[in-house]
Amino acid sequence: MEVTRYHKFLRSSLVVVTLMLVFDSGALSPFTKQLSDTTLSYVANVGSGMYASVPSNELNTLSAQLRAEQESLNAREALLNEREISARNFDTQRADYSTYILSIILFILTSLVILNYAMDFNRARRTYYESTAH
Repeated sequence: MEVTRYHKFLRSSLVVVTLMLVFDSGALSPFTKQLSDTTLSYVANVGSGMYASVPSNELNTLSAQLRAEQESLNAREALLNEREISARNFDTQRADYSTYILSIILFILTSLVILNYAMDFNRARRTYYESTAH
C-alpha cells in the first residue's frame, strides 16, 4: 500500500484532535480542563474597544468639554463591559460543548481512517488476485 499525503494528513489530524480532546476533557490532569474552560471564558469575554482622544492645547477651547465627555463615555463603557462579562460567565452545570465537538470530530476522523484502510486493503487484495489469475 502506498502512503500518500492524504494518508499522512488523515493520521496526523487524528493524532492532533485526539490530543486536543484529551487536553480539553481533563483526562490526564484536572488542570488542563480548568485551563481549557478558563481560556474559553477569556476568549468569550474579549471585546473590541475603541478609544478616541483629542490632544489638549491652549488654542482648543473645547478640550475640557471633550475630556469630560470622554471620561463619561469611558465610565459607561466600563459599566457595559462589566455587564457583558457577567452575562457571559459560564455555569459549571452547562454542557461542555467543546468536548462534545472534539469527540464528534475524532469519531469522524477515526471512521475515515478505518474506511480508508479497509478500501486500501480491498483494492490491494483485488489487485493481487487479478495479477495472480493471469
